[in-house]
Amino acid sequence: MTTRRDIVPESMKVIRERFHYNPGVLVGETLHIAGQVGRDENMNVVEGTEAQMTQAFENLKKVLTEAGASFDDIVDMTTYHVEMRDIGLFMKVKDRYFTNKVPAWTGVGVTCLAFPGLLVEIKCTAVLKT
Repeated sequence: MTTRRDIVPESMKVIRERFHYNPGVLVGETLHIAGQVGRDENMNVVEGTEAQMTQAFENLKKVLTEAGASFDDIVDMTTYHVEMRDIGLFMKVKDRYFTNKVPAWTGVGVTCLAFPGLLVEIKCTAVLKT
């Protein structure tokens, strides 16, 4: 039987409590990571495009770490961008985190995200090493 484990880093417990979803769910060896955005631990939207992108990747890193995974384990990534002209900057930030293996990636332009001021959201699937 496949096991399921909710992945909720300590600094993200407010997400589960306030919004009723898990930052990640590990089913067997597959980690499903909810869209990560540029909010800090106090749920404040980070100011500045590059800073917000970096924070989204740092939040992603927290979920990976809590599950015992790394960026090398990510096999699929979908990103949502309010401003597609920032894709070049996003790729530069992304390359700071994916330094070895790179995932399949789909970038989607959207008109808005869940909270005002958010510019990017990163949703991933990772397969953990056994």
